[in-house]
Amino acid sequence: MPSRLEESAAVDQEISRIDEAIRKLKIDFDIYFNGASKRPPLEARARLEANLKRLADKRNLSYGQRYQMQGLVARFTSYRELWRRTLRARGEELI
Repeated sequence: MPSRLEESAAVDQEISRIDEAIRKLKIDFDIYFNGASKRPPLEARARLEANLKRLADKRNLSYGQRYQMQGLVARFTSYRELWRRTLRARGEELI
């Protein structure tokens, strides 16, 4: 059974991965909206959303980790709304 320190380190790594995934997804949507990609990265968005929900549901997050998660969730939510509005403005009701 992993120690509390190992669990905390694993959660920190997951938070870092999610942060990087948000950055990459923003770039992917920017590429799509600029016309360089044919399809919006909806699968990547759904995967990221599932990972965020899974990590946010963990009970053993420290206060610092919970604070970081809230920031990531807020940033992802604002991007998601921006992408939804942009897709709607282009006449693509995909999200």
